[in-house]
Amino acid sequence: MGEVLDAAAVRRWSRLAADALGRTRAEIDSLNVFPVPDGDTGTNLHLTVLAAAGAAEQADGDAAGVWRGLAQGALLGARGNSGVILSQVFRGLAEILGPGGASPDPARFAEALGYAAVLARNAVAHPVEGTILSVLDAASAATGDGAAGGLAEAARAAAAGARQALRRTTAQLDVLARSGVVDAGGAGLCVVLDALAAVITDEYPERYEVPARTGTPPAGERAARREAAAAPGYEVMYLLDAPDEAVPRLREDLDRLGDSLVVVGGDGLWNVHVHVDDAGAAVEAGLRAGRPHRIRITYLHAEEHPQAPCTGRAVVAVTAAGGLAELFESCGARVVRHEPGAAPPLAVLADAVVAAGDEVAVLPDEPGVLGLAEAAAERARDSGVRIAVVPTRAAVQCLAALAVHDPLRRFHDDVIAMTRAAGATRFGHLEVAAGEAMTSVGLCRPGDVLGLIEGDVAMIGTDLAEVARQVLDRMLSGGGELVTLIAGAQAPPGLAAALEDHLRERRPDVEVAVYDGRQDRCPLLVGVE
Repeated sequence: MGEVLDAAAVRRWSRLAADALGRTRAEIDSLNVFPVPDGDTGTNLHLTVLAAAGAAEQADGDAAGVWRGLAQGALLGARGNSGVILSQVFRGLAEILGPGGASPDPARFAEALGYAAVLARNAVAHPVEGTILSVLDAASAATGDGAAGGLAEAARAAAAGARQALRRTTAQLDVLARSGVVDAGGAGLCVVLDALAAVITDEYPERYEVPARTGTPPAGERAARREAAAAPGYEVMYLLDAPDEAVPRLREDLDRLGDSLVVVGGDGLWNVHVHVDDAGAAVEAGLRAGRPHRIRITYLHAEEHPQAPCTGRAVVAVTAAGGLAELFESCGARVVRHEPGAAPPLAVLADAVVAAGDEVAVLPDEPGVLGLAEAAAERARDSGVRIAVVPTRAAVQCLAALAVHDPLRRFHDDVIAMTRAAGATRFGHLEVAAGEAMTSVGLCRPGDVLGLIEGDVAMIGTDLAEVARQVLDRMLSGGGELVTLIAGAQAPPGLAAALEDHLRERRPDVEVAVYDGRQDRCPLLVGVE
């Protein structure tokens, strides 16, 4: 069966690599001191290859389909810095070996591994020698040297070259030398390449070797951990739906925020990995580029700050406005406040969720906070909290959700009720234009009053009260029983009273609720239920 790398062999390789990483996961985890000593590299690689193997099993039967499935599964399931880089290895092999569908000759196999090495290095913002990248480069070079002896010899050469390079990593990177270990990501790659060689040569080892620690004094590892304590505190990962042209700007934004940046993918789907202090800012960068989803945020020093479990049902609302905070609190919510124009720190929001109870619903009061709330939820779930983010996009939707909140219901039913109430509430607001801009209803100039409905500019005027009346009439044209008016800090005296008079005259059947929100940017918030 040797000397073949067809569809069946690719599936066998993916299954064997996943099994081998499962067997060596704990040993690889124990080597993990770079870029942070969080002891999860083996676990992350194992989960990444499991996802790739599962996708390969489900793929179409020809070799091209299986290779595509392997690469796509790795992209979607990549975990951690090394897992994202390994997904590039699968992608590089798939792009060269997949077309044509036949088992490759040694030269094309060498070309594929070389291409994989280039993709992996290009995906890392600041490549470091003595890591999985160095091991992959060496495997690629060795494959070319062994290509003359046939596919089996090329695969053996790749595995042997990787093993030799792995031993050199200790001397290439100071933190590895002080800790007396080889690079954990490189060790995982060696296991994957050993499994590939085993499938191609039909020579299966009894066990897959992971280099043991050298016995360096613990002081070296303590020094490594002190360095890590000064490094960014959060690992942020997400899949991103975004056009290819948006990714260079995303890389620049994330590179300014932190380190260990890896962005891989293409054709509108990307996997993003970065270590940062401000996890919320990393998610917001993704929001500016496209649609982040499957967001995972891990606190890299979690063992330093254990949190006591909390019990009970709670609702956490997020707002920047003092009046709204008081209003939400009066409705029974716990409030996380932040500065106007800036989302709250992710750590603050996540800690507030964990402190609130073991069943928590989160209500963001504007679209810009929604992604951050999802990220905070991911982190809070690691503490065992049942959490749901109600997709509220405006303060009036938060009020509607709070109005139906019932802590005596089952949590799932309570979240559904709040979500339905929020979704049934149309929202609008007024803004004053700060500059000239083209809107969906024409050009606005500085000082113009903009009436927005569901986030889109619906009318432009010069008189705030008149634009407010137009917004109300437009929103009520589709029906409604309750109108909520929340006056901002810049609202002129008597605005809410004038609008109440307008509604009594035009729509006496509608109930009106008026609040003082004291929000800065919007003179008026409007809700219609």
